[in-house]
Amino acid sequence: MSTEPQKRVARAGTLIGALVAVRTAVRAVRGRQSPEQLPPMPPESEVDPNERIVPDNPRAELLVAVLLILAAVCGFGFTAVYVIFRGMNTQLLGLSIGLALALVAAACIVAGKFVVPQETLVEERDRLLKEDEVEQIVGMVEAGGEGISRRALLIGAGGLAGTGLIVAVITPAASLGPTLVAIHRTQWRKGVRMVDDQGRPFPAADIQEGTFYTALPEHGDPEELGAGLLVVKLPPRFLDLPPARRSWAPEGIVAYSKICPHAGCAISLYRYPLYENQSQEAPAFTCPCHYSTFRPCEGGRLVYGSAGRPPPQRPVMITSHCYLAGGGPVSEDVGPS
Repeated sequence: MSTEPQKRVARAGTLIGALVAVRTAVRAVRGRQSPEQLPPMPPESEVDPNERIVPDNPRAELLVAVLLILAAVCGFGFTAVYVIFRGMNTQLLGLSIGLALALVAAACIVAGKFVVPQETLVEERDRLLKEDEVEQIVGMVEAGGEGISRRALLIGAGGLAGTGLIVAVITPAASLGPTLVAIHRTQWRKGVRMVDDQGRPFPAADIQEGTFYTALPEHGDPEELGAGLLVVKLPPRFLDLPPARRSWAPEGIVAYSKICPHAGCAISLYRYPLYENQSQEAPAFTCPCHYSTFRPCEGGRLVYGSAGRPPPQRPVMITSHCYLAGGGPVSEDVGPS
């Protein structure tokens, strides 16, 4: 059995151990919160980040000018390709405009890296722009040209490149409408035979009522605006041409320009009465674009639609070999009003 002095010694040892543990814990907590134990704050940098470098690089300026001039050449080349190939060679058109844009982009990159001043500016701002700072901004923009020795060359090359690109962008507008030169002059002359799309002449005896034919000038260019004619044969009961044109329809055969005078579309629909209850309805041409409708039996009179006038009528003659041919000039200019 333990004696009383031994119990007292054990109690004292336990108490001392508890005190040591508490003291150690307190020191550890104080050590974590002590400013002496925290890592020191880095000192403020004394290096000013604001910096301005003026390249003053004549070689880079020359390179930018060359790139812009090449871009202008490609831009004007787009127009040249369009004119030479009539807008049909899309590969060359795409190549020329693509090179023009790529060269302009390359010129901008070189100028941004090696020609204009390089500036690093750090400042505090409460608002992006103040009225009293407008003049300072203008001065900063003007200072952007500092160090450029070939300013006139670069401005001229930039203007040339811009002109080339603008011309290239405007050029395709020529495809939005017909060629105006062909409106006043056509290939049709008195005695020029009418042929089909295979170049075969039309015998007058082969023209049937109720059918319309597309005629082209023999040995002519079928792509010309005024080349195509609509040819139909009308029975006497429908034929009611103006007095001055009654000789234009031998055997009841009349011819009109295939180009609608509204917007230049090709007239390709022909309405002809085929049944008993339609026997009194006059034949008519119809343009499929905006449905302008014309009566060939009355000199092409407009009966419906947005066209401002009838399609031009062309005199018809029958040659000594019984083929159809043009009998003279058209009644009006060919093409849209």
